[in-house]
Amino acid sequence: MLQWYEAAGVDLAVGEAPVDRFAQSAVVPAAPRSAAPVPPASRDAPPQPAIAASGADADPETARELAAGAQTLDALREALENFDGCGLKLRATNLVFADGNPQARVMLVGEAPGRDEDLQGKPFVGRSGQLLDRMLKAIGLDRTGVYIANTVPWRPPGNRTPAPSEVAVCLPFLYRQIELVAPKVLVALGGASASTLFETNAGITRIRGQWRDLTVNGHTMRALATLHPAYLLRQPAAKRLAWQDLLAIRKALDEA
Repeated sequence: MLQWYEAAGVDLAVGEAPVDRFAQSAVVPAAPRSAAPVPPASRDAPPQPAIAASGADADPETARELAAGAQTLDALREALENFDGCGLKLRATNLVFADGNPQARVMLVGEAPGRDEDLQGKPFVGRSGQLLDRMLKAIGLDRTGVYIANTVPWRPPGNRTPAPSEVAVCLPFLYRQIELVAPKVLVALGGASASTLFETNAGITRIRGQWRDLTVNGHTMRALATLHPAYLLRQPAAKRLAWQDLLAIRKALDEA
């Protein structure tokens, strides 16, 4: 049960005794009248790190300065490992930096790691990752021919959607990562990734399959959004649309 709670993001106790909130008579036990008042020094004490982690994201400008100083992907990874400006890091098991070939012509960008990715420290290793591998194989690619990353490198508790402040503070590192890899083709996997990279509020079904020129930190590449493998697992009928996008990617590589 504790493992289930942890996977769901419930990792902070708010009371000493359990409360049945479904029972009509359930009330939160009041503090005993004899309880001593909290000393002023305790009230003024700084919050505990576990509590402060929920929203203490750093200024994105700090992240930009750190990312810009990394001259290699290894240096960028080290900068992220030492970066404490994103609250997600404090509850994640591992940094999920990237997988694949840094010299690849194709870079894939997802949204955020899930449970399996968090445990292994690699992106797309769960069920959706297995489907992604089959999709790549269908057009003659594998992980030695692509480079895979996420907009956020730490797993959000309970696989929730990353908060805008969390995305904003991680984005400079992703931009620097794209700049260092310098792919010919960038593929946004899913609506969240496409919304971030293309700076649009349009849904993924409206913008998928449409090529555009994308410039990140001075590097210009062709970019395409497609459906996330996790979405395809839930909606198998949409695989025909993803297949069209895969064929477009294969064609773009053949012409490059």
